[in-house]
Amino acid sequence: MAAKTVVVLDYGSGNLRSVQRALARAGAEVSVTADLGAAAAADGVVVPGVGAFAACMAGLEQVSGPTVLRDRVASGAPVLGICVGMQVLFTAGTEHGLTSEGIGLWPGTVDQLDAPVLPHMGWDTVAVDPASSLLAGLEEERFYFVHSYAARHAPQRPDGGVASVSWSHHGEDFVAVVEDGPLAATQFHPEKSADAGAELLHRWVVAL
Repeated sequence: MAAKTVVVLDYGSGNLRSVQRALARAGAEVSVTADLGAAAAADGVVVPGVGAFAACMAGLEQVSGPTVLRDRVASGAPVLGICVGMQVLFTAGTEHGLTSEGIGLWPGTVDQLDAPVLPHMGWDTVAVDPASSLLAGLEEERFYFVHSYAARHAPQRPDGGVASVSWSHHGEDFVAVVEDGPLAATQFHPEKSADAGAELLHRWVVAL
């Protein structure tokens, strides 16, 4: 059986090569590119993200990323967002008093966590939704986070349904993982989360 093809969308965000290597270890045939044709044709697309919400959105807009991501999700083609790549899937993000428009695949605003220490950086647990496919059996594992902003409300589907949402806590509860049909995302970095992160990526690749 041929390996599943995965595009890591290159829009100027960092951390692309570590994501590429982790997905290759998970069994995918991986390319890092801004080519929209390749992104449209791939079995899966990964949206990484490091840094500020507004900067990541600006980079995505420059390569017409929002259009291909909306089209993929509308057609049922898998997309995985990681860290800020998860955050930009929401309607908006607020940083330092400035609100920037997101891709809008999920309703909701990403803003700063109410926590005594920021960023939330290091290994932490996740309260796994019983309906989760990506995290089933990993309830006792820890994953690597590095962020100061997050979604605090479960995204609702346009039809009124609720996606599978798993949570973590740093000062307050926040959304750690969303699994919503073809669209999935993690606030933590699976590519930096040792065996547990590798297992999550393997499950995502196998399901493509």
